Amino acid sequence: MTFTTRQLKKAARIILIGAPGVGKGTQTERLLSKFPELASISSGDLLRENVRSKTPLGREAEATIQAGNLVPDSMILDLISSEFSSRGWLAQSSTSPISSSASFILDGFPRTASQASSLDSLVPVNFVVHLVTPPSIILSRIASRWVHESSGRVYNTDFNAPKVPGKDDVTGEPLTQREDDSIDTWKQRLHKFEETSKSLLQHYQRKGCLWRVEGNSSDEITPKLFAEFERKFC
Repeated sequence: MTFTTRQLKKAARIILIGAPGVGKGTQTERLLSKFPELASISSGDLLRENVRSKTPLGREAEATIQAGNLVPDSMILDLISSEFSSRGWLAQSSTSPISSSASFILDGFPRTASQASSLDSLVPVNFVVHLVTPPSIILSRIASRWVHESSGRVYNTDFNAPKVPGKDDVTGEPLTQREDDSIDTWKQRLHKFEETSKSLLQHYQRKGCLWRVEGNSSDEITPKLFAEFERKFC
């Protein structure tokens, strides 16, 4: 899909919340395409880049991971803060730490209400999108997904089918389904999301910045998301 770009009238600080397979990555890409002032800030990418570059934070994170421990929330916040500093987004005023020019989609953090509370002191998030697609639709997508292992090419028999059933378009080699694409695995992932997301959604509901959008596909959700985003920020 191609989109006409739009300018923002005020800063947008966005978090997308949704079940695995709902299309958060697709919506992020489309928002970035239509609104070039937005930046994507991925906590996972920041962590990997700092480890790879052997920054002080990266070395600390690597040592934590090698010890078999989870990277603490405080370290993720430090990574995000460091990224904002490098972009010139951290203002000097303690009452408004983030520059008014900073517009971004924050990916991968927060995942819990306690993480959201920690983030509040650093990032005044003003648009939290709850993407909703029925679990039965997500499971149907997964059941229809096939991959060419050596290249990573992904097909879906419902909307992106291979030219020859069961064969890769380029090599003609057989397609397979990933082990972690089993329906039982995905049912567990969806159930876990429902459990862990409730308090997170409630946190942003109380703050008055939560907006829910439903659809059976990314193409159905995108126009609704764009309309609400333009109403708030353009």
